[in-house]
Amino acid sequence: MRLTTCLAGSLTAIAVSLAGLPAVADDGSADATTNPLGSTDTRTVTFRGVQVEVPAEWPVRLIRDVYGRLRFVVDCDSGQYPTAAREQLQVGFLPVTCHLTCPVTDYATRTSTATRFESQRFTDFPTIVESIKGGRLEATFMIAPLAMKLREQGVPVKIAYLGHRDGSTVMVRSDLTEVKDLRGLRGRTFAIPSKYSNQYLVIRKLMDDQGVAPEEVRFVELPPPDMPGALAARAIDAYFVGEPHAAKAELDGSGRVLYHAKDIWPQFISCVLVVHEKLIRERPEVVRDLVRGIAESGEWAERHREDAAKVASPYFRQDEKVVRYVLTQPPDRVSYRMLTPTDEDLQKIHDMALKAGILEKPISMKDLVDRQFIPADIKPAPITVGAAQAP
Repeated sequence: MRLTTCLAGSLTAIAVSLAGLPAVADDGSADATTNPLGSTDTRTVTFRGVQVEVPAEWPVRLIRDVYGRLRFVVDCDSGQYPTAAREQLQVGFLPVTCHLTCPVTDYATRTSTATRFESQRFTDFPTIVESIKGGRLEATFMIAPLAMKLREQGVPVKIAYLGHRDGSTVMVRSDLTEVKDLRGLRGRTFAIPSKYSNQYLVIRKLMDDQGVAPEEVRFVELPPPDMPGALAARAIDAYFVGEPHAAKAELDGSGRVLYHAKDIWPQFISCVLVVHEKLIRERPEVVRDLVRGIAESGEWAERHREDAAKVASPYFRQDEKVVRYVLTQPPDRVSYRMLTPTDEDLQKIHDMALKAGILEKPISMKDLVDRQFIPADIKPAPITVGAAQAP
C-alpha cells in the first residue's frame, strides 16, 4: 500500500479534508504553484505499520493529520479509492462487569473509522496469562495482583488504566441464615476467582479484622461463570466475585448478599487494563486509542446504564436482565469513573499481596504503571444502541 501525488482523485480527498487546503486537479496533476501539498518529489515513511510515499516537504505533523484522522491509504497499483486501512487489536476480557468497557469499546469501534478493537472472551485468568506469555495477546483486562505477579516474573506488562471501581460482591448460600459475617463461614468452602485476585486479598484482610484465621476457611479457585451454579448445587458455601455472577445467584434465590465490595473497601479495584511493552513500543498510537476508547466507553456506560447492559450482555453471554440489574440496582454498585491508576491505590494492593505471600519481592510503581496514554478530557463515546446483537 503506498500513497503518491499521482493518484487520480485520491489526493483530492486528502487535501479537501484538511481545513484551508484547495484540492488538486481531477486528473491528479500536481502544480507546485497551486498545489499546497507541494511538488512531485517524494520520500518514503512508515506510519502505523504501513510504508507510504509522500511529498518530500510534508512535515510529520501533516502526515499524522492525514493518516491519524482519515485512517485510509490508497493502493497505487490497483487504483482503488479509498481502501479502508484500520489498525486492529484484540483485547482480552472475562464476562464480568469489571471488564464491561472492553466489549462496549468493541461495539463502539465496529463501524467507526478509528482503530478496531476486538474483544476476546476468556472464562478464566490462567488462560489469559498463557496467551500473554505466548505472545498471542498484547492487551487485556485482568485482576490487579496478577498483573503485579506477571511483572515480578519478568513479563514486560504495564498497567495503563483501571477497569472499574467497586462491582464485586460476597455471596453466601441463601439457606445459611445463621451466617452474618465471615466468622459464620469457619469450616466452610469459599470460592475466589484466583489467589492472585484482589477479592482474595480483601477477604483475607476482612478475616483478619474479624479474628478468623486463614486456615479456618477452605478457599477454592473457580472461574467466575461457574460460581453461581456451584453455589446452587451446594458445592461451595460462599464466593466473592465480579458481577454479574453474584447478581445471578441473588436473582434466582440460591444466594444472598453478605457484603458489597464498596462497603468493605470504598472505590474497590479488582481489575486493570494491562498492555505489553512491545505494543507500547511498536504501536503507541494504538495504545492511546485503546485507553481513550476504554475511558470514553466507561463515561458512556455511566450515563446509559440500561443501554450498556444491552450492549454487554451478548458479549458476556448473560441474560440482559441480570446485567441490567447489576448496573442499576443500585446505580453505584459498580462505577466506570475515576479510573486513572494512582500509586496510592496500587501500592495498597501491592503491600497486601506482599503480606499474603502472593508477591515475593517489592515492585516499583514506576515499573508497573504507564499513565502517558490517559486522555485529559474524557467524553462519552458516540454510541447509538439498536437491538442487541451477538458479537
